Formats: sequence, C-alpha cells, structure tokens
Amino acid sequence: MNKSSVDQFKESLPFLHRAELRLICQRYTLSTSGTKPELLQRIVHFVETGREYEAKKVAAVSQAKRGAVPSLHPRSLILQGVYKNDLKTRLFFKKLIGEHFHFTAFGIDWVKSRWQEGKPPTYQEFAHMWEEEFKKRQQKKADPKNEWAYICFMQRFLKMNPQASRQELLKNWHEERGRHKNFVAVFLTSHACRKV
Repeated sequence: MNKSSVDQFKESLPFLHRAELRLICQRYTLSTSGTKPELLQRIVHFVETGREYEAKKVAAVSQAKRGAVPSLHPRSLILQGVYKNDLKTRLFFKKLIGEHFHFTAFGIDWVKSRWQEGKPPTYQEFAHMWEEEFKKRQQKKADPKNEWAYICFMQRFLKMNPQASRQELLKNWHEERGRHKNFVAVFLTSHACRKV
C-alpha cells in the first residue's frame, strides 16, 4: 500500500459523516459503536494493519458502581457512569473555576485518559487542569482536531476569503467534502482491506 495514498486517506476520512464511517465499519465487520474519533481510529488501524483496533478500556476503579448518584464536591471523584456534561455540572465548575468555564474537548479527553489509566480525577483536579490549559490556550490557540474537518475547512476558507458569503462557504464545503468522500470510496475499492 502506497504511503502517500494512505496519508491522503487519513486526511480525507474525517470529511465523512459518522453514519458514513459506520457503513465502512459494517463493510469490514468492524464494531460500529463509538464516537467519530473512535470510528476514525478503528478504520485507519484496520487499513494499516488488517486487524481490528482494540480500544483502551476504562479501568474498573474509574467506573461508578451501579445505582451510584453523582456527588458534586471538589474532593469527589469524577467517575464514568455518573459524570455528565450537563447544566448542573457546568454551574458547579463555574463556582470552582469562574464564569469563563465551559466544556471543552481537551477537558473530555483528559478525563477519559485518566479513566483509562485507572486514575479517576477529583473535580478539583479537573478544575486545576482546566484552568492551566485555558491559560496556555489564551497565549497560543490549539489547532482544531483532525476529526473536525468542517471547522478546519471553514477556518482556512474564511482566512483566504474573508468576504465570502454563507452560500459560498457552504457550496465550497460541499464540493470539498465530495472530493474527499470520493477519494475514500476509490481508496477502499482499490485496496483489498480484509479482516485478518
């Protein structure tokens, strides 16, 4: 398999919608569950290795016991199964951090990685991490994630075409997405991807 075509495949894949990624997973009898980043990772791993990706599991210590009720307290552990990105939790974090708090992808990623490591954080630890990361990102903005193809495209397009209308933006987005979608279809057809 040609490295440049695999690289292009990886670049094009995020332009597909979640439903389209799930269809690719079905085609190769891969699991269709999970978030868009998980589906992307699963497909890329399969294309590169011919094997299904084994996602990291959340450690037992990071999971809430059945029937547990969330406890919003600085020293309480954030546990999978009871933690929610809801209004009540957001208001609690605003008390800990300040009115500038909002839910972020970097916050969710950090919590998930701690769960997988078997080191569930407390709400206070999360608040400290979030504040530090927020300050860093005030100095230097982080690049959008690859799976955010729409946001990345819109930012690039508006930078080059600041006067573009909404219609122009959407027209160009649909054309760009169509090109990437076609590349993925051709790539998958021309490369024999079989489950090992």
